[in-house]
Amino acid sequence: MEFHSPDRADSTTGIGASAVPEDGDQARRPTRRIALLAAVGLLLTRPARSAETFRVVLATATPGGGFPAFGEAFSAAITATDPAVTIERRTTGGSAENIGLLRAGRVDLGLVQGEYAYPALAEGGGLTVLAPMYPTPGLFVVQAGSAIRSVADLRGRRVVLGTHKSGLTVMGRSALNASGLDPERDIRPIFLDRAGDGPTLVREGHADALWGGGLDWPGFHALAGDPGGAHFFGPSEAAIARLAQPGAAMRRLTVPAGSFAGQADAIETVGSWSFVLARPGLDEETAYRVARTLARTDLTNAQPKNLVGLVQADRVNSGTARVLREAGVILR
Repeated sequence: MEFHSPDRADSTTGIGASAVPEDGDQARRPTRRIALLAAVGLLLTRPARSAETFRVVLATATPGGGFPAFGEAFSAAITATDPAVTIERRTTGGSAENIGLLRAGRVDLGLVQGEYAYPALAEGGGLTVLAPMYPTPGLFVVQAGSAIRSVADLRGRRVVLGTHKSGLTVMGRSALNASGLDPERDIRPIFLDRAGDGPTLVREGHADALWGGGLDWPGFHALAGDPGGAHFFGPSEAAIARLAQPGAAMRRLTVPAGSFAGQADAIETVGSWSFVLARPGLDEETAYRVARTLARTDLTNAQPKNLVGLVQADRVNSGTARVLREAGVILR
């Protein structure tokens, strides 16, 4: 929009006209017009925060695993709650790769398993936690008719531990070590390029057991839903005690009965929380908008308030911390 200066004649508006006004009312008209035009110009040039859009790139993992499923639910819930926020999902190799992408500034947010997240946060470098994802109880699963009933029975067996760069794979190795099995020598480990390939290997007899994590993990429900059903188990009680030490990434978790088809009893195991991490230097307003929107969704486990007791206050993104302060939630 073009504005004319008062000292310039304008036949259209009369602003700055050389003719002398005949009365006081006419004399006031140019001043009123100037004020009106200035006000309109201010409204047109001032940015409208409510109309501002936010585009965020989110790194997930390989198809068929829990991270892509969460990423889809996360992005859908965010955009449904606030259409101005768009989450662009990017397929990656998983937690380890996501940390590298975040540090390099190639993505804005990344899904990271606790076994990778806690050490990465401790190293510093600007990574922060935007939100929790969900607790990830680790379990082994076999076909219901298998003779394998415990971790000890896995000795010499073919066990799918996960993808090469997944935090779940790290957790599986830890569970085996704590149970007295060397994951390189005492079992025949199988590593995947795609997390979704695990159930097929078990079904077709190419693997004896599958390691995974999370109540909503697709691989668990795929095998549990097969006609013959499935059997789930965690590490021994002694192994759980070794892994769930104070200050460790892993914690004792209970998988409630009925979490999977045919699961009659609760299962004691270990696991850790996974997190949505933010890259160094992510704009606070963008982080705030995503976290604030997330707090209004029905993603129960991913609510920002669940970070209390999971991570130290100085590891939480400033945008998320602002959301929590507004809600009266205190981080320590």
